[in-house]
Amino acid sequence: MSIFENASFDNHESVHAFFDPKTKLRAFIAVHSTYLGPSAGGCRLWSYDVSDDALTDVLRLSRGMSYKNAMAGLNLGGGKAVVMRPEGPEGKEDGNFDRDALFTSFGRALDNLNGHYYTAEDVGMSPDDMRVIRAQTKYVAGLDEGEAASGDPSPVTADGVFRSIVLAVRKKMGCGVEGLSVAVQGLGHVGYDVCARLHGAGANLIVTDINQYVLKKAREQFGAKVVDLDAIYDADVDIFSPCALGAILNQETLPRINAKIIAGAANNQLSVPAIGQKLQEKGILYCPDYVVNAGGIINIAGEIEGNYSKAWVEEKLSGVQKTLEDILDLSARTGRTADVIADEMAQARIGR
Repeated sequence: MSIFENASFDNHESVHAFFDPKTKLRAFIAVHSTYLGPSAGGCRLWSYDVSDDALTDVLRLSRGMSYKNAMAGLNLGGGKAVVMRPEGPEGKEDGNFDRDALFTSFGRALDNLNGHYYTAEDVGMSPDDMRVIRAQTKYVAGLDEGEAASGDPSPVTADGVFRSIVLAVRKKMGCGVEGLSVAVQGLGHVGYDVCARLHGAGANLIVTDINQYVLKKAREQFGAKVVDLDAIYDADVDIFSPCALGAILNQETLPRINAKIIAGAANNQLSVPAIGQKLQEKGILYCPDYVVNAGGIINIAGEIEGNYSKAWVEEKLSGVQKTLEDILDLSARTGRTADVIADEMAQARIGR
């Protein structure tokens, strides 16, 4: 499939492919828009069956970053990187892949873009990986050392998701989250932190993940009920919070979801735009993902601009919640879906 014929191509400014047989690097970087400033978005390490899947992912994610950065009021455009995880285990033995070498190679590739794209931590990555990349290029954020370092952005993302859930509950149900039931899909850095905040607020948790260790922790620490991966869609809950990968709201899962509210950290939750309308017809309040999960990019935006401070992050995070409230209010008044309203607002802000 060519880039231009890919259904997820959205007039991207540029798409770059990088290959290094020595380190087994196979990566895509997509720059969707630089209308508001240099593009920025995380780098994802994931196992893709074929390169077309990786290309589609990076196109969808980079578009989402344009919208996310615009809605968060940042001077950043939208971009994303995906690195196809090499087959086999990590290690320096013959036949294995060397993680540091892989990201050293990626850092050199990134540097060739001369600042059109800034990368940061995303699924499958860590601050240690960012340091390896940073040794090859300055176009990295999410570091935990240096004068303007912002560190791991996941706690701020989780904070934004939690605030969005609280807001949505107030709008939809007229109450707080105490005593409500929440299904959290995915207990990575962000998802687990979301659980901690919900538990602290008195919510009852139902959780799932492929990582049995974190499930055990959630059961012991939060009293969470653990269900199988596929069973999370059938959970009888007030709120469904997708915090894993995208496209989980689709024709197959839609009939099974019983929640009143959907708000989570996962990117590109709607498999196709029409799902937003179907959710509304079911009486489910959907909070647009790229508004809800903007905390992480807000956290690193100050680092990119060299003026990082907790006060600045708090101001921007509060602004995002005000934007979400405006979207939900407009949706309630007009009957139009929240995702369509958010898309139109974001497109206007990036000159499209």
